[in-house]
Amino acid sequence: MLNEWLESSNYTVVFTGAGMSTESGLPDFRSQNKGLWNNLDPARLASTEALNKHVDEFINFYRTRVAAITEYKPHKGHEILAKWEQTGKVKSIITQNVDSFHQEAGSKQVAELHGTLQKLFCQSCGKVYGKEAYMEDRYECTCSGILRPSIVLFGESLPEDAFHFALEEAQKSDLFIVLGSSLSVTPANQFPLIAKENGARLVIINKEKTELDAYADLIINERQIGEVLEETDQLIGQ
Repeated sequence: MLNEWLESSNYTVVFTGAGMSTESGLPDFRSQNKGLWNNLDPARLASTEALNKHVDEFINFYRTRVAAITEYKPHKGHEILAKWEQTGKVKSIITQNVDSFHQEAGSKQVAELHGTLQKLFCQSCGKVYGKEAYMEDRYECTCSGILRPSIVLFGESLPEDAFHFALEEAQKSDLFIVLGSSLSVTPANQFPLIAKENGARLVIINKEKTELDAYADLIINERQIGEVLEETDQLIGQ
């Protein structure tokens, strides 16, 4: 069914969450058994308050996360989405992930709603650095300001350009595919609803149930995203 919808769609948009990244080996935040937030306080480690008041803990936490995206790589599912974009089957990707694995796999039209760990910038002057600075134990700018990841922290707004791009793409879509998101984080979880309200078919592929399952036209649970995408890719054109 998914392959048929994908082939007949004129404007397919893909929305990805933590489940897409965990298949590459990265830990996520909210899964029931292994989520990072199960043992850590996000307000203390991933917030503007942590950056300002607990900077050593903040840097240690994000150095670990930067090291993880350096260690792991995109999986087959990322590569298939990039291929689908190149062949026109997928128009764009909206992602909650901060690893930039979609771009590493070859996708071009990507809205990173929560920013990226691939870059750092100075909290004081705004100068941009590569993630390698953290790996080289450099945490201060030449101006002596603190280097922080280019991600959205708790207490910050989504990047305006990414948000508006995602909004326009959701409105234009006639097939909206969610991959590996619990759809529990606002405002990001509004994009599937916006797509649905504008007439799109909604597909949700996630290990666990989501808060928007009632709106979906197709739900696939308890499957690896990479496997589902690979099966779908093999069926296209048959």
